[in-house]
Amino acid sequence: MDRGGQVTDPIDGVADRLLDLIGAEDPLEASLSGIPGHDHELRDLSQEADAQLRDRAVRVAAEAELAPAGVTRSVILQLAASLVDKLNAGLTDHVIANFFTAPAIRLATYIPRVVPTSEQAERDYVRRLSEIPRYLVQAADRNRAAIADQRFPVARMAHAAIEHIDRYLNQSPDTFAQPSLTDGLRVERDRVLRDAVRPAFAQYREILRDEVAPHARPDDKPGLCWLPDGDAAYDAMVRVHTTTARTPEQLHRTGLELIEALAEEYASIGSRVFGVGTAAEVQERLRTDHSLRWGNADEIITHARATISRAEGVAPQWFARLPEKRCLVEKVPDAEAPGAAGAYYTSPALDGSREGTYWANTYKATERDRYSAESIAFHEAVPGHHFQIAFAQQLTDLHLLRRLASITAYAEGWALYAERLADEMGLFSDDLARLGMLAEDSMRAARLVVDTGLHAMGWTREQTVEYLRANTVMTEVDIQSETDRYIEDPGQALAYMVGRLEFQRVRGHAEQELGDRFDIKEFHDLVLSGGALPMPVLDEVVTDWITRVATNSPA
Repeated sequence: MDRGGQVTDPIDGVADRLLDLIGAEDPLEASLSGIPGHDHELRDLSQEADAQLRDRAVRVAAEAELAPAGVTRSVILQLAASLVDKLNAGLTDHVIANFFTAPAIRLATYIPRVVPTSEQAERDYVRRLSEIPRYLVQAADRNRAAIADQRFPVARMAHAAIEHIDRYLNQSPDTFAQPSLTDGLRVERDRVLRDAVRPAFAQYREILRDEVAPHARPDDKPGLCWLPDGDAAYDAMVRVHTTTARTPEQLHRTGLELIEALAEEYASIGSRVFGVGTAAEVQERLRTDHSLRWGNADEIITHARATISRAEGVAPQWFARLPEKRCLVEKVPDAEAPGAAGAYYTSPALDGSREGTYWANTYKATERDRYSAESIAFHEAVPGHHFQIAFAQQLTDLHLLRRLASITAYAEGWALYAERLADEMGLFSDDLARLGMLAEDSMRAARLVVDTGLHAMGWTREQTVEYLRANTVMTEVDIQSETDRYIEDPGQALAYMVGRLEFQRVRGHAEQELGDRFDIKEFHDLVLSGGALPMPVLDEVVTDWITRVATNSPA
């Protein structure tokens, strides 16, 4: 699509239709990422709406199949297939408490972060608030229908959702109250929150307590494999998040092999830091030495800002082009913090109204380790998610779909690749921080084991917790929250290591084929300048680049 908005390539029209479909399937994510036209909406959660979305995705894919081969066509086909897989998996029915995937709970994660920047945006925001009662009624209907079909949620997660709603109902000021509104809309906002939104949440809470929780699954049956058609649902989510055809069994074995291979690195670095000689001894020290944890919440934020600033200073030596804006650092909001990850990133708004932000969780600060903080900041911010996502938004020569496409294996694979890249860049402050890099690797390798264990092999929650205790150095608070995350976001945790291994593989192939002609800046520019790509398409793009460089051919 050219800058005047006129379609110049037939595939652009197909991309337009898919972009609108993605926005309709998840208006909250659309608002955060910058997909236009959905800021006033919440998703229609009815089964009928799911069927319509599925039909639209099939039609878009059929259109794309008729187009000439190209990267945009390949991206469209993968995203359309992923949307169908996601709808078929039916997670909306029984995911209850996850901050990013549970229909009701994610409202508090997304809505406050979309800041109105115009009078129309303010009206859209209030209109979206007014949709919450309808949305929560539909969420309850999906929960009830799932229970009737023996597709039960997990009891622990139902109780966590009730606790989250209780925190919201007891909170003042209201989580959803955007402060920067004109007087008239502020009055309307307050009325909607008081008379519609809060009563709707209170009613949904009662439904969770009285109708959902009594029928929920115990901790010894938390995976999708315990549900009717659960194996097919998990296979679908594996495809969505990895963009590969690898099976749960293959991924499980890969995780076990990686855990074993990391032992040598632990022993080597750990002997320098602690004077102990085995990986088990190093990991035990990292788990139990309370001097390696934070003293208070302020330390977490101060350290994160210094780490990201250091990475920004070195980045021009490794990247030909950089994001135009720096990454902000904020603490995870108090209401969200108890169930949130240790840190995460939210993308900037296309219109500039919201900066790319690294959110650090300061909840129970003294129980959180500090040795992994640098690696996490490199993953979530620079040169990880912020570089990839903020840079993609600047690629105005690409169709908006390509700039905003959400492909988990690419995004999380790049971010995990960035952790190891940071070591090449000399960014880690010392060997202790480098052990933090290994700790993060252990967690991502273990995710291959436990995610497949939970959802394909019938692992219990305690079995998962015990594996993480034995094979990672996560603190207990993180083990508990991560386990619940894997339960309610099946397949997502696989994307990190699957994507990282693919980035390393294609880079290694390029280095081997090109020798002295390999340029790391050019490689990074190549893999970031096409927007998010499915792993097979990334391979094609790098292979084509190798051929062009080797033969001195133009792009």
